[in-house]
Amino acid sequence: MMPTLSVLAVPLVILLVAALKTFGINQEYERAVVFRLGRVKDPKGPGWYWLIPFVDRAVKVDTRTITLALDTQETVTRDGVAVRVNAVLWFRATNPTRVITVVENWQRAVLQAAETGLRDAIGQSDLDQLLKDRAVINQRLMGMLTKAVEQWGVIIDAVEMKDLDIPESMQRAIGREAEAIREKRARIIKAEGENEASAKLAQAAATIGSSAGALELRRLQTLSEIGAEHNSTVIAMLPVELLEAAKKLAGPRD
Repeated sequence: MMPTLSVLAVPLVILLVAALKTFGINQEYERAVVFRLGRVKDPKGPGWYWLIPFVDRAVKVDTRTITLALDTQETVTRDGVAVRVNAVLWFRATNPTRVITVVENWQRAVLQAAETGLRDAIGQSDLDQLLKDRAVINQRLMGMLTKAVEQWGVIIDAVEMKDLDIPESMQRAIGREAEAIREKRARIIKAEGENEASAKLAQAAATIGSSAGALELRRLQTLSEIGAEHNSTVIAMLPVELLEAAKKLAGPRD
């Protein structure tokens, strides 16, 4: 009796293992690339699917967007400044068959391509562009990565530079440059104000000079402003006629 059960147990175990291998289950975000005797078949979508036991082999691919932080890269800008920069990359698999059959360890391959592309993008840019126009650098890096990984069945959703470190001496130089620019703007604004003020004063002087009583009215207004301050200033007033006579006497002589 016991030998008979042992003989029957072996086929039952084989059938059970074969039954477990006849189907697979994918999550909504998974795709299964099926190999039948080494030849690739159409990928299987979400849900359950049938396999031929001991003939088919399924490799699952996650199609969700992957967020990857790139290691800090030390490189030199186009104008010869050493910088340290890192970035964040978002990518996903769009062609599961190519992801499995074209490249080995596709996520690592994308990482290496991104780090190389980041160094190349920095090397093609000036320091001022890195500091003021990162969007252009991001777009340039995006184009380089898209061209590199599209053959692997991968798409780049976005790439953004996160941190940029420059030497301390260069930081001081940038600070001095910014201070000089602000001082230049302040002097220009002050000069423009003095120019406008002088034009207004010249216009006021011409207006006062064209009227005989305007100068006297202005003098009286000045006296009222001085008196409003309650100071002890002593003011000596001279008649306007005396001043006019002095001007005539001091006129040009033949």
